[in-house]
Amino acid sequence: MTDFFQFETDFVDSLRCIPMQVRFKLDTCGIKLKLSDWNLMTTAERQDLVELPCTTETEIHSYCDHVQRLIIQSTGIAPKKLPIEPYPAWLDFATVPASLQEKAQEIGVTLTQQHWAALTPLQRFALIKLSHPGHENKNFSTAIAEFHLL
Repeated sequence: MTDFFQFETDFVDSLRCIPMQVRFKLDTCGIKLKLSDWNLMTTAERQDLVELPCTTETEIHSYCDHVQRLIIQSTGIAPKKLPIEPYPAWLDFATVPASLQEKAQEIGVTLTQQHWAALTPLQRFALIKLSHPGHENKNFSTAIAEFHLL
């Protein structure tokens, strides 16, 4: 999983921001990684977080340990642990989250269950993250277009 979304192209060469695939892995293993902590890491360390697998229980545990070590090494402080959802919304291909549907309707898009089911878990994750009220939403409509949902 080292492909980046087109809406991330303005920062993926330098990895100055945390790409969605890393955010996906962080949510999977329950680690809060601040952008300021990310920016203290070397480019090679950031690239490792992009490339390291985080799918099986063993990989998730290993990824979690690795991220924690990097943050402690960079900041001297252990990262905040986040609750891990046993069945997160991005894995539920049958139900479009209501908050996401509302955000899509604000830009004139209706997401059907068929659209939702056709997306990958990472695409669904990205749309959910980009639709949060506290998140900078400038990439939401770009992601909708990129995922052919217009």
